[in-house]
Order: sequence, then structure tokens, then C-alpha cells
Amino acid sequence: MKTVVSILLLFVVFGIQAQNVEFTKDNFKNNKDGLKAAIKSIEAGDEYFEGPQVMWKEAIPLYQEANDFNPNNAMLNYKLGACYLHSMNRGEALQYLEKAYQLNPSVEAQLNYFLGQAYHLQYEFDDAIKFYSKYQSAVINNPDPWYREDLQMRIQQCYNGKKIIEEPIRVFIDNLGPSINTKYNEYGAVISADESVIIFTARRNTSTGGKIDPMLNENFEDLYISYKNPDGSWTPSENLGENVNSKDHDAVSAVSADGQRVIIYLGRENNAGDLYECTLDGDVWSKPESLGKNVNTKDYHESSACYSPDGNTIYFVSNKPGGIGDHDIYMTQKDEKGKWGPATNLGTVINTKYDEEGVYMHPDGKTLYFSSKGHTSIGGYDIFKTVYDEAKQEWSQPVNIGYPVNTADDDVFFVISADGKHGYFTSSNQPESKGGRDLYVITFLGPEKPMVLNNEDNLLAEATAPIKERVIAPVVEVKEAQLTILKGVISDFLSKAPLEAFIEIVDNAANKTIATFKSNSKSGRYLVSLPAGKNYGIAVKKDGYLFHSENFDIPATAAFQEVEKNIELKQLAVGSKIVLRNIFFDLDKATLRAESTAELQRLIKLMNDVPTLNIELGGHTDSRGSDSYNMDLSKRRAKAVVDYLTENGIDASRLKWEGYGETQLVNGCSNGVNCSDEDHQANRRTEFKVLSF
Repeated sequence: MKTVVSILLLFVVFGIQAQNVEFTKDNFKNNKDGLKAAIKSIEAGDEYFEGPQVMWKEAIPLYQEANDFNPNNAMLNYKLGACYLHSMNRGEALQYLEKAYQLNPSVEAQLNYFLGQAYHLQYEFDDAIKFYSKYQSAVINNPDPWYREDLQMRIQQCYNGKKIIEEPIRVFIDNLGPSINTKYNEYGAVISADESVIIFTARRNTSTGGKIDPMLNENFEDLYISYKNPDGSWTPSENLGENVNSKDHDAVSAVSADGQRVIIYLGRENNAGDLYECTLDGDVWSKPESLGKNVNTKDYHESSACYSPDGNTIYFVSNKPGGIGDHDIYMTQKDEKGKWGPATNLGTVINTKYDEEGVYMHPDGKTLYFSSKGHTSIGGYDIFKTVYDEAKQEWSQPVNIGYPVNTADDDVFFVISADGKHGYFTSSNQPESKGGRDLYVITFLGPEKPMVLNNEDNLLAEATAPIKERVIAPVVEVKEAQLTILKGVISDFLSKAPLEAFIEIVDNAANKTIATFKSNSKSGRYLVSLPAGKNYGIAVKKDGYLFHSENFDIPATAAFQEVEKNIELKQLAVGSKIVLRNIFFDLDKATLRAESTAELQRLIKLMNDVPTLNIELGGHTDSRGSDSYNMDLSKRRAKAVVDYLTENGIDASRLKWEGYGETQLVNGCSNGVNCSDEDHQANRRTEFKVLSF
């Protein structure tokens, strides 16, 4: 019996190998011209195949011509499958690699490795593990540990994938449409916090300089921009211009929350590259300026970056020495001179011995998204989320955001909207593709709502009454980010002309300025992100104008909100009134609270900057309480502000104070009926009025 089995096995092996047809004259006696042309195509394809893997895709049409002539050659099928694995059509690889294995499983040692990759991409994880394991014997004695670590990583990704795809997340994935996507490659999108602006990288024939990269045989990269219309569609994308885009590769890495600054990546020789910043002045982008020596290194690769919402921190990716893996995520903070300080590695909770890439800080200032080949990736780079605990000063364990957003292929350069409902990413294998890599929007639907049953079924024929089953489904919500987006237009009170002004964000409790922004010089538009959990004082300032103040006291548990507030600045003129919204008193008292300090110091600075300025401080209350009580309270509060100013060097002769009680309400809450807390709050205020200057 053993002899019979052995003979049968030999026959099977011989039969498989006998199907392998070499490109020889003996096999194609009747088509010598076709054979000659096929061999010529193979030789031309080999010139690409023997070069860098990035060029293998160029060999595909040449190998395909030869394969059409002879589809039963193991080596050609192996090469064709390997080339497809390194192309935009990676799903085509499996059929050729399987054919090569059928014809001759020993045609090349790497066949097992490539078969593992091809099965991996098709979510056939068990087959992928089998062929990855077969390949282990080929790398076990390799002196370079990278090969063993790479194989170990891929096998672990398959085990991760078997678990993660069993619990898919509920999403809609939609192509961003022809205004964004073309037959060329579009990828790496970044968005402003309110999703009104999208900037991305594309390889179009309209790129600056119109050159073709000889190494890739594709157009050079440029940055493009599009704006969201009121109906949710996107305007036709436009090249960002020659100030930003050079005749070489230019790729976007980040945009600030207000869309006024971008970080771009500029490549250099030897796979090195640096990060630069451009700023928007009106509608003109500045030329790129290096982020400096604490970010960029001479001989290494700084590939991507992002801003914190306050603009004072940059998170970036580098493969410089001393990291935990190859490419790690670092952070740098702006110093007092406005320069980026020494970089700090984010540590082993986030960085692995494998690559990290595509870092993005959410506008809430604490949720970091990034891509990694480590952690619980199911294939290539996967997108992960980690949250910083300010009290513990540590990052949470990164969580895979789930399938089908994360796939068995590379998933990188993911950004998400401020409300957490929309994500933007790049894909090349979605059914709605316009060609090459396209940009898509993900709508996160949250957990599925359980079915509601309200049926009357006669379960038994002889039942005299129906059985009624009623199940009430609990409410399922999509968890929103905890922050406030404040945006609008700053303009002149009289002319209504847009103004470029400084917006200063103060943590009132800490009496600390945490960020400073500018409105756009042409449109006057501004946008700031205010993460929940702080009492914010906001001051808008411009030379020649009285400052404007706003207050946003946002509890840590507050839900996402987007507030649009247009601000009109008043020029310094007799009779001008300004509400000081960040002056706070204890309940029913005239005692100034510590949170008022920043606002009071702003007023002192104005008085010192304009030494001839004389003002009146007026106290106002809401309509609740007796008239006499309100009048007395308002006078004492106005006097408390004047006392603070005089104690801090302002001459008393320049100051007057008056209490108005409830006599100058700003809304119709005179009797307190049908008035909200916000209405009453608007009436409780401290104002100053310009008497002379």
C-alpha cells in the first residue's frame, strides 16, 4: 500500500510539473514568431522586475503579453503575481500566484511569501498563515532580523484579522465625487475642524512644472484645495499655487483647525524628507518655511505631522535614530520665541517596533489617531485611536477603529471631523473609484439599534387570545466629541468691512493665555476649537479698536456644539460701549472672582496704551429681585471693578462708575417670564463706556 501511495504521489507531482510550459522552440514549433515576441516582452519586463519594487508595476503589461501567449509558465505567473502585488490592482495577484504554485511550488522561495500576502489581502487568513509559515524556513537563518520580524508581524495581523472582522462597525463609505477625484491619484486628505475646507495631494497632469517622476512613471505630487458648498457638495478642486507647489513632489500633511496654516512634506534624496509650514494671508499662501532642526533631521525621514487644536504642539513622524521602531511618533511644543522645541518620543504605549505613520490630533485636543503596522493591525497599516488622560499624564492603550474602515491593506492618513461623525481616507479598491486612488468620506453610524417587536401571533391554533410581545429598544447614540467649535466673521462695526484681528484664548481658572489666532485678512473669518472642561475667556483685539470679549464656560461633560458668532469691533470713539463678559462675581455679592483677572488686566493694558482714555464702568443685573436690591448690587459691582483698576495703577480721575440695576436690559426679560438662563445671563453684565480720549 505504501508503494502504491508513493507512486500516486510521484504521478501527481510529475503531472503538476508537466503542466509547466517553458518558453522553448520545442514547445512552440509552429509559432516561432510568437515565441520570439513573448521572450522579448519577458526580457523587457525583467528590466523593471530586477530594479526597485516600486517599478515592478511597469512590467505588468509586458509580462501580460507573454502570458497571453503562454499562460502555463510557473516563473512568468510568479513574476506577474508579484508585480500585481506592488501595483494599484493588488487583488489581481492571487490568480497568478496560485497558478505558479500549481505549476511549480518550488519555482521561487518568495512564492510562499507572496501567496501569503495575496491571501491576506483577500481576508483568507488561514491560507495566508499557512503560506507565511511555509516561508519561515527561507528566512530563519537570514542574518537580518527584519525578515523574521516582518513575517512574525504579518502572521499576527492574520490572527488579529480573524477576530476583528467578526465584529464590523456600521459605516457608510462614499466617494467624494468628481469635484475631488479624477482618473489620477488623489490621497492624503486633511480637513478644517468644521469640514468647510479639504486639502489633499494629487498626481495630476496639471501639477506645477508638468513633470513625470522617472522612478514612478507618474506625475509629480501637488497640493489641491476644495471648499464645501451649503448643500454639502464640494467645489471643483484647485491647485494650491506656485508658492506652495514646486516642480518637485509636494504633499500635504496637516491643516490647522481654522484652515489658515498647512504643514507640507518635501522629499529629498535617499528617501529623506522634511516638513515645512505655509500660512494663508488673505487668499495667498506663503512660501514653505522649515519647521526647524528640532523637527527636521539632515539624513532621515520626517514624513507626516499634525497640529494640536491650540497650535502650540506639533505631532510628527520620523525614523531618526533612538526611536522604538523604524518610524515613530514624536511631539514638539512651541517655545516663548515661537520656535519648535526639542522633540519627545510619545513612548511605547503608542510606538511599536514596527512602523507608525499618518498622525492626526482631533480638535478635542486629547484624542490622537494614527496608523500602525503593530498593535492589533489586521494588515499593513491600520488606524488606531488613543486618548490622553491629563490627570494621569498618559495615553490610553490604542484601539483599532475597526473593520471595514481598516482593511487587510494599508489604511493610513485618516482624519475625522470635529463632531466625530465623518472620517476621510484614501482607497484604491472601492467600487465607486474614479481611477487609481480616490478620497472617500466615512459616515459613522454607531452601534446597530435593536429591532423593535410589536407582533400578535397565534402561536397555537387552539389559543383563545393572541400572545402579544412588546420589546422597547434602548436608544443607541453615536458618541460625539466633547468640544465647541466657535467660528464667524470679524468686521468693523460701522463699515462692516472684514478685519484681520487677533483672537486670544484664555483659561480663566488658570489665568493663562493658551492660544492666539488671527482672522483671515481678506474674509475676516476665524475658527477656534474649545475642548470641553475649561472656562474660556476670548478676547478679540486690533490696533485702533476696542477689544471684544466673550465667555464660554464648557463643562467636561458638555456635548459637541458648533457656534457661529460674528463679531463687530468698535473703533475708539466717545460713547462706545463694550461688555466685559469675563468679569465674574460671587453669587449675590460684589466680590470679584479670580477668573476675572485676565479680563481686568486686558482693561488695564488698554488704559495704559491710551493714557488719555477716560471711561465709565457700569454694572447691570437681570430683572429678578427687587429694583432697589438690584440697583445697590450693580453699583457695588461697578465700584469693585474701579477699585481693582486704581489698585493696579490707573488714576482714579480717569474712572467713573455707575449702577444701572435692571434699567437697561438687553432683551425682553423685564418681568422674568418665559426667560431662559441665557437671557438672564445676558442682562447680568459689566460694561465700560468711553467718556473721552
